[in-house]
Order: sequence, then structure tokens, then C-alpha cells
Amino acid sequence: MITRTTRLGLLAATLAIVASACSGSATPTPAAPSVAPSVAAPSAAPSAAPSVAAASAAPSASALKIGVVTDIGTVNDKGFNEYSYKGAVAGATAIGAATPAVVVPKDASEYAADIASFVGQNYNIIVTVGFNLVNDTEKAAKANSSINFIGVDQSPCIDATGAPDNSGKCAGAVATLLPNYHPFTFQEDQAGYLAGIIAASASKTGIIGAIGGTTLCNACVRYIQGYELGAQSVNPKVTVKSAYVTHDFSAAAFSDPVGGKAFAQNFMAANHPDVLFAVAGLTGNGVLDAACAAGIWGVGVNVDQYLSLPNDDKCIITSAEKRVETAVNQAIMGIAAGNLAAGDVLYNAANDGIAASPFHDKASMFGPEVQAALDTALAAMKAGTLQTCPTVGCGVYK
Repeated sequence: MITRTTRLGLLAATLAIVASACSGSATPTPAAPSVAPSVAAPSAAPSAAPSVAAASAAPSASALKIGVVTDIGTVNDKGFNEYSYKGAVAGATAIGAATPAVVVPKDASEYAADIASFVGQNYNIIVTVGFNLVNDTEKAAKANSSINFIGVDQSPCIDATGAPDNSGKCAGAVATLLPNYHPFTFQEDQAGYLAGIIAASASKTGIIGAIGGTTLCNACVRYIQGYELGAQSVNPKVTVKSAYVTHDFSAAAFSDPVGGKAFAQNFMAANHPDVLFAVAGLTGNGVLDAACAAGIWGVGVNVDQYLSLPNDDKCIITSAEKRVETAVNQAIMGIAAGNLAAGDVLYNAANDGIAASPFHDKASMFGPEVQAALDTALAAMKAGTLQTCPTVGCGVYK
């Protein structure tokens, strides 16, 4: 059972209406946070989730108070929660601010109350982690224009008044109506493309697979579309088999590792891939469990899952990463400097927002030509000359 790590105020009655698209890849673990090799370690990292009262009282160069509201789970999950918090710590260190306070909601009903508690204690910057918190973050930003909100992996949809718009019309401009709200997303197809290069290079049969959580997850679809194009860049004859666990945002999509394992077992029996990309949060962890048990290679998502899933590290060859630590760090520094532009920010290869995780102990599997292909692709992405998603229907399941 997931328990609340810290508690702030009264429980809110509001429930998030949509499950996290991919940020659910966090795997709760009691271990202290470790640091991905591709990202520098912040000066302080939590061994357990500190309470708001744990924020440093030491004198600092900046008076900004920074608070972090993670998604459910733990703060030291080696996933989005952990790396978002590390980014906040790194940003605070860079500007000379006190160590950020952090709260981990017990469930979705506590998102609004946890954000409100930071507001009530006059925090200047509030970081909220994951798509699940987008509506509550939008509302808080609208009601508190003097506070800066950073939304990790959030793509807000607002109406002409700046309120959340669940109709999908999105008539309002965040930059104009909520200039104190700084949401950012990632170009998943670029990270998927790099993972596809590695998957095709590792494949012996020329058949590789990918399993997404739900067809309604645009980020999941982009990951897999990029994965297919990246694989084809290495081997034009490669066969990429893909499937999605569900067509809705039910728990099966991102919160069911047991179901993910069973789904992957059936998928492998029908398609016979020798590499399998899991893009389904906790459900995807079950996919990787199945891949490992079947003796084929696995590709993780969002963070370096070689580190976050030690039981499966023997078969994980890389992960398609979103560098949330870098993004949060940069956002805090931009707010402190007064030069962070209003509106959505896209993190991609051009601003070092995506990556393929290191090979770790699998490096001997890959010749120098694989690293050369990765370097060439990344350089072309930075230059804006490489197509990593279909021209028509990018992010749309067909």
C-alpha cells in the first residue's frame, strides 16, 4: 500500500480525471536516490521524503521559497518524482535558495490541498510533477498570480478565462492568461528514435516490439512512432510490432504491472520480438519483467530504468529519457533571473531535454558504429534536420 510521506492541511475533494500519460513510470523503492550518469547530482538528495518543515533555514543568497508537490508514490522513486525534486534542489542551489520542501500526496484527492498549503505559506515557486496535477496547477496559477508554478510534463488546456478546459478546445493562451505558469513537455519521438537505433542494433532476428499504455496517450504514441523510425534508420527491413494495453485511461494503462506482464507475454507469443520497448508506466514495468523472463532485451522509458528497475537490469539495454531534472533546474534559474519566458516550453534535443540512457554493463554489445549513429542522429535533431515523427498524425494512434 502506498502511504503518504508528508501531510499538508486538509484533504481536497478534487480527483484527477486523467491518469498520467507516462510519468507513472516511477517505481517506489525504499533505497536512497541515485543519480543518472547523464545528469549531474544536486548538492543534496533526500533519503526519505522531507516534510515542508524540513526546508533549510540557513541563510541564502536568494529569499525565494521553493516547494515541490510530487505525484503519488515516493520522492525517492528513481523516476519522475525523484528527478523533478533533484532538479528543484539543483536549481535552488544554483540561485542560493533554501533547500526545497517536498510533499508526496497519498492519492489524487490531495493534490489541490498540497498545492494550497504551499500557497498559504507564501512559497514563491511551486513545482508540480506530472500530468495528473495539471488541472489543480492551472487553478492555483490563475488564483495566485504572484506565485510562479512549474508544471513537469504538463500540457495545459485552458479556456478564454484561463480556467481548465476539459472539452479539448483550448481557446486560451497560457502565456497570456497564466504568465506565472511554466508548464513544459518533451519531444518523445526524438527520445524514441534514439532508442529505436539501439533496439535495431541489438536485434538478431530483425523483429522488435513496443507496448504502449493506451492509444489515448499522445506521448506514448510519439515515443513508439519515433522508435519505429529510428529502428528503420539502422535497418530498413526491420519489423516493428506495436500494441497498446487499452484504449482508455483506466488503471490498466499505467498502474497495473501484473496486467502488463500478462499482456507482454501474449504479445511476445504472437509476435516473437527479441527487443521490447515498454511505454506504459507501472504497467510497463510488468512488460519489462516479462521481457527479462523471456530472455529478450528490454528498453525503458522516461528515466534510466536500468537504475529504477534493478530486478530487470540484466536485460535493459537503454531507456528513452526525458531529462526532467535538467528542465526543472533551468526553470528555477530562469524564474530567479527574471528571464523565463511565459507559456509552454518544449524540451528536446536542441536544449538537451531528451536522451538515450547509457548502456551500462551492455556496452560491449555495441560497436562504435552504434554510438556514431546515435551521435549523428542527435546532431541532426539539434539542427532540426531529422524527421523523428510522421509528418501527418504525429502522436495520433491509427
